[in-house]
Amino acid sequence: MTTETHHQRVLIVDFGSQVTQLIARRVREAGVYCEIHPFDKAEELVDTYKPAAIILSGGPASVLEDDSPRIGRKLFDLGLPMLAICYGQQLLCDVLGGKVEGGHAGEFGRAELTIGKSSRLFEGLAGVGEMETVWMSHGDRVTAIPEGFEVIGTSTGAPFAAIANDAKQIYALQFHPEVYHTVNGPQIYKNFLALAGLTGDWTMAAFRQEMVQKIRDQVGTGKVICGLSGGVDSSVAAVLIHEAIGDQLTCVFVDTGLLRKNEADQVVTLFRDHYNIPLVHVDAGDLFLGELAGVSDPETKRKTIGRLFIEVFDKEAAKIDGAQFLAQGTLYPDVVESVSARGGPSAVIKSHHNVGGLPDYMKLKLVEPLRELFKDEVRALGVELGLAPAFVGRHPFPGPGLAIRIPGEITPEKVKVLQDADAIYLEEIRNAGLYDQIWQAFAVLLPVKTVGVMGDARTYENVLALRAVTSTDGMTADFFEFPWPILGKTATRIINEVRGVNRVVYDVTSKPPGTIEWE
Repeated sequence: MTTETHHQRVLIVDFGSQVTQLIARRVREAGVYCEIHPFDKAEELVDTYKPAAIILSGGPASVLEDDSPRIGRKLFDLGLPMLAICYGQQLLCDVLGGKVEGGHAGEFGRAELTIGKSSRLFEGLAGVGEMETVWMSHGDRVTAIPEGFEVIGTSTGAPFAAIANDAKQIYALQFHPEVYHTVNGPQIYKNFLALAGLTGDWTMAAFRQEMVQKIRDQVGTGKVICGLSGGVDSSVAAVLIHEAIGDQLTCVFVDTGLLRKNEADQVVTLFRDHYNIPLVHVDAGDLFLGELAGVSDPETKRKTIGRLFIEVFDKEAAKIDGAQFLAQGTLYPDVVESVSARGGPSAVIKSHHNVGGLPDYMKLKLVEPLRELFKDEVRALGVELGLAPAFVGRHPFPGPGLAIRIPGEITPEKVKVLQDADAIYLEEIRNAGLYDQIWQAFAVLLPVKTVGVMGDARTYENVLALRAVTSTDGMTADFFEFPWPILGKTATRIINEVRGVNRVVYDVTSKPPGTIEWE
């Protein structure tokens, strides 16, 4: 959905909360389009973006600090419905004449909100005087509210946990309704969107139609090259672009030698044979593994792979006469995280290999038809486009491939071990009927050797870690609770069938505090 064409949209102003993207998820789940933008760009953006409502996110700073992220009065004076959360609430009170203090006992984790007054924001929730379970995360607290506001909810640590100015349709909450632990959080977002007059008309069918037209408008009669990784994102992007412009699209599939077992053959079959999309297949495994020899730093690996990918791609692009555009399967979380990484308020987690544009010497313009979508929305679009559910339901696979699942130095031998072990793991998951219950499952080959016994001989071989998580969007995740016999069978098969592994462990870390991938 594009800012030029879509009338019902929400602006989310980001003050650096690690869960800002969850706000966008809740809004989109209610069928309303929204975008996240950093606080320092929000005021200038309002005139062009023309939102129908504004949400202020939480953030790690304190409004009492001199260098805390701030916005002026402009957004408050637009007369638009507004929902301010956590830091957003404190900032709202600070700007509009309330008071915020530090030094009180903070609240972190689950808390009980007592509904103090009936409000359209709380329709369908507990009644007045009753409790709602919410999630708090604050040190400072509001101690006086601006004129025109009234208290609609309280908690033990926050006497102004929820405040409202019904006349202006401005609502401010100390708790986080976007996180899973706030039981009726999705209903609060639905209520806010309803009172803002947003009807939830954003669908994948509508997105498909709009995006096909947008691609045609952008590309005209030009030729587009699409970097095909074999993953869901680039595949959906390719099929969508092909629908829009047909044989003006050529896909270039760079086989980095870091894909899953037999993956290259599957990609070529799907695109050449099934979709008849023009496809160039480049087997560049030796080049990539050669350049990665001796490299063990994760960021260096990512950057090396990104650089080589572009070099190989550039060479192929030069052979396609008149190519003017490069298509990428960039997704919205990549865009948001990379904006943060370039100086926005969120802490940098990692750089994304497919965001941040191209080197100056590449004269291709970018076509990124998925850059406004979350992963589950991309899957829905894939089904809408006629891709097999089993294909679009595949687990996410990182751009740098198996390189970031081999901590330490990468060698062709290690890649082969990991491909074989990973294939067994996924096969056992599918055999057990668990694949679709898991967001992502993969093996990691550790740079650790341990003693084992095989037959009568002692061995000194590698440790393999298995990872499986449940998630809806990859931003938070819990480890998957396997039945023990399945893990046991998988470990036995890997140790028996894959030479070089004599110990298998299972990773039970959630995100946060861990990331899903190991590097």
